[in-house]
Amino acid sequence: MHPNSAFRPRQDDLAELLVREIGFAAIFANTPDGPRVAHAPVVLSADAITLQFHIARGNALTRHLGGASALAVVQGPDAYVSASWYSEADQVPTWNYVAIEMEGTVRKLDDDALVAQLDTLSAQHEARVGANPPWTRGKMNPALFSKMTGAIVGFEMRITAWRPTIKLSQNKPADERERVIEGVEATGHGALAQLMRHLGGDREGA
Repeated sequence: MHPNSAFRPRQDDLAELLVREIGFAAIFANTPDGPRVAHAPVVLSADAITLQFHIARGNALTRHLGGASALAVVQGPDAYVSASWYSEADQVPTWNYVAIEMEGTVRKLDDDALVAQLDTLSAQHEARVGANPPWTRGKMNPALFSKMTGAIVGFEMRITAWRPTIKLSQNKPADERERVIEGVEATGHGALAQLMRHLGGDREGA
């Protein structure tokens, strides 16, 4: 989490919205072999209290996650910000980015809960891609599906802390922010430029 309060979203649901929209996280935890990370699609519960995910059974983190304290990080678009884009003197380059940290305790899911998680994931993302008809596990041989799910393990993290950083030049005057938006967009980072236009007006603490 960035220490500058200007980069905290004022909208209570913004961090949740970004987690649902991005839908992919890095899961960090300590193990007897040192810190480890896994990368996984995630499902945030409707009340934003739990985060579900699954990882390969052979992943170095899998056997250590049950009952562990973990950190999940969802990252959005990011881009370098050149100091040359500012009209003010004595500025330095920086980096604009979106990162949502969630901390909590993890529990292992049983087979039924894992399948329910997979059904939810596929339904959400099939709707996004507009597949018609959408893919469902009903299209698979049940024995093959069971074999494939046996190669992964489902988990649920109960979120005890949210630490979002939405760093979109909110600490800069409006005219300088617009110059940064134009620069970011010109260097091929259109998604970040769009976020700056739609979300960067949150200037709390600027």
